[in-house]
Amino acid sequence: MVRAYTADEGWGIIDGPDVPGGCWVHFSAIAGNGPKQLAEGQRVSFWAEAEAEAEAAEQDGFAYRAVKVWSGDTEPDDQRPDETGSDAYRSTLTLTFDDEA
Repeated sequence: MVRAYTADEGWGIIDGPDVPGGCWVHFSAIAGNGPKQLAEGQRVSFWAEAEAEAEAAEQDGFAYRAVKVWSGDTEPDDQRPDETGSDAYRSTLTLTFDDEA
């Protein structure tokens, strides 16, 4: 459950049985479409790598940091860029060096 969330700063605290003292969450960990924000008292699910609910991390005084957070009963798929979509957010850089002589 969301203990607190500061939309202006993009982070908050969520509580769960496997994260004593609370779990720090950044808006970038919120999965799904739409606004990336949470509300105080909102019921959420969250996970991290392996079988833990959150990865062990020292973040703003919290021992845990959420890696993926979602509301509802079904975990959303990870968002992956569409390979056939727009190039609006894609760039390349080619470096060419002259031979030293």
